[in-house]
Amino acid sequence: MSEQSNIQTSSRRTFAIISHPDAGKTTLTEKLLLLGGSIRSAGTVKAKKSGKYATSDWMEIEKQRGISVTSSVMQFSYRDHHINIVDTPGHQDFSEDTYRTLTAVDSAVMVIDGTKGIEAQTLKLFKVCRMRGIPILTFINKLDREGKDPLELLEEIEEVLEIESYPVTWPIGMGKRFQGTYDRFEKQIEVYRGNEESLFVNFDGEHVTDEVAEHINEGMLPSLMDELTLLNEAGNEFSMEKVKNGTLTPVFFGSAIANFGVQSFFNAFLQLTSPPQPRKSSIGEIDVNNPEFSGFVFKIQANMNPAHRDRIAFVRVCSGKFERGMTVTLSRTGKKIKLGQSQQFLASERETVDEAYPGDIIGLYDAGTYQIGDTIVGGNNTFKFEALPTFPPELFMKVRAKNAMKHKHFDKGMNQLVQEGAVQLYRTPFFGDYILGAVGELQFQVFEYRMKAEYGVDLEMIMMRHDIAKWVTGGELKDSMLDSRVMKVEDREGNPVLLFENDFVYRMFQDKYPDIKLSSVLEL
Repeated sequence: MSEQSNIQTSSRRTFAIISHPDAGKTTLTEKLLLLGGSIRSAGTVKAKKSGKYATSDWMEIEKQRGISVTSSVMQFSYRDHHINIVDTPGHQDFSEDTYRTLTAVDSAVMVIDGTKGIEAQTLKLFKVCRMRGIPILTFINKLDREGKDPLELLEEIEEVLEIESYPVTWPIGMGKRFQGTYDRFEKQIEVYRGNEESLFVNFDGEHVTDEVAEHINEGMLPSLMDELTLLNEAGNEFSMEKVKNGTLTPVFFGSAIANFGVQSFFNAFLQLTSPPQPRKSSIGEIDVNNPEFSGFVFKIQANMNPAHRDRIAFVRVCSGKFERGMTVTLSRTGKKIKLGQSQQFLASERETVDEAYPGDIIGLYDAGTYQIGDTIVGGNNTFKFEALPTFPPELFMKVRAKNAMKHKHFDKGMNQLVQEGAVQLYRTPFFGDYILGAVGELQFQVFEYRMKAEYGVDLEMIMMRHDIAKWVTGGELKDSMLDSRVMKVEDREGNPVLLFENDFVYRMFQDKYPDIKLSSVLEL
């Protein structure tokens, strides 16, 4: 790989912003885009009546509800670095999209609401990061509101998430008494003024200068110095090695909505995170400096431009250099594909991209060629990157078009939307009835909304009693084993799947037919 390519790769930072809903994740994303000069003014997720919406919430239903339901990809430059940022849906019903997105990033920023602390969804996502060894930086948000004690929040991070913490910045008061934060690396106070313009004052943590006394309430300083002493003597030592392997999280405090502490956080982020790393494959680790291009599809999105009914396959570049018009091999089929239409994104805004390097995320126009998890490789080598996780649904709906005359649009919409992976599609063997499976009810609502908005089809949806799906991986399944509580369906690839009414029925079936091998995970 050329020296130019090495420089390009080392300047890349690709990360996901993840959190519980309403922790301020999308607002933080907007402020980072503002820093990078990608947008002139940040929309706020809450201000639905004003007509201002978050840049990363591009889908119509997201603007109406003020939530993120699909991962957005954004790219911008900042301080000689090329940033690829993925804003993921916080809602737990879309956690599968988030889990898959985490396979395409090199680090994660966890946003925690300082007024609530760690919530259930945060715990799940943190565990996925830990499992994959992804470095995690923590931004504790909403310091301009009354919240939990900072030491209590650190304790929560360590005990609940089982990860060491190191506060890089430390708050001086909170809520109405919030004065700013102290940066332990830079030895300076960032003074909170409430107007998005920060002032920095040098402070060694011990000697109060006239400048410090001028900007920080005198009554706040003794407790600040006591807390800093406590952190230095009893807190964890900072270890870059532990940050890199995901066992220590640097912690920052601020307020995304007030744009306070965001720039300090992001400047430190560039120093604390690594450029793209090697990735595991079927032939061993693929180094980022390998001259041959390789990448994998981690997301498919239909109708990003409803007027054109397009589908975009999101590809993480893992090695080599991507050049528009190059020919690659799709490892799953062995077929050669010319990559003629390629794009980069700022949420729904996009532009043609002619070249990309490891760490970059590009969008490829997809006429139905790609599947989530596909590996594409340049040169003569073929291999597959590690399989992406797919999770069994817990809710099932029988679905049909209310208007039989719309059957063609119904079939097209069903097949295109399920390829995005948020819901799973099953068919009954004899009549070919459609059944949708999802992790949560919001997925069904979004699916129904999009079928109407993007394909003009009204759906009739009937909730089923079944709540467990298992793929049949061995043994001879007979009709006599099935009844209304154990239903046989087929997934999109024609693999047999059994739907069980509940856990009791599932266990009874296993006891009665031990030769039938069942699996709850399917490797994509």
